[in-house]
Amino acid sequence: MDTDCLFCRIVAGEIPATVVHETDTTLAFRDIDPKAPVHVLVIPKTHHPDVVTLARQDPAVSADLLSAAAAVAEAEGLLADGFRLLFNTGVYAGQEVFHVHGHVLGGEPLGPMLAPR
Repeated sequence: MDTDCLFCRIVAGEIPATVVHETDTTLAFRDIDPKAPVHVLVIPKTHHPDVVTLARQDPAVSADLLSAAAAVAEAEGLLADGFRLLFNTGVYAGQEVFHVHGHVLGGEPLGPMLAPR
């Protein structure tokens, strides 16, 4: 655990979150500033700064993270109409918390992947 990491502190129970799914290796909770009607963050319980580091250091937990995201999408009723699973990696991508997290987004048409340039 990184004691300076917001998501590590959520995993440790030091900061409250609205948990919607949990496994031995993952935690999923509602985003406090949702960008869609459904906006859930899915994280590994172990600290890895980004998805590339996680994939290289622990491929099994990477698979668990994708499985958890699929379970969240199903539980939130997103499978029929679709959803977006987004990982921001690095400053240029807009990553704000440097603990890998996937955004499960859906519940309405989400529009283009990126804003026009």
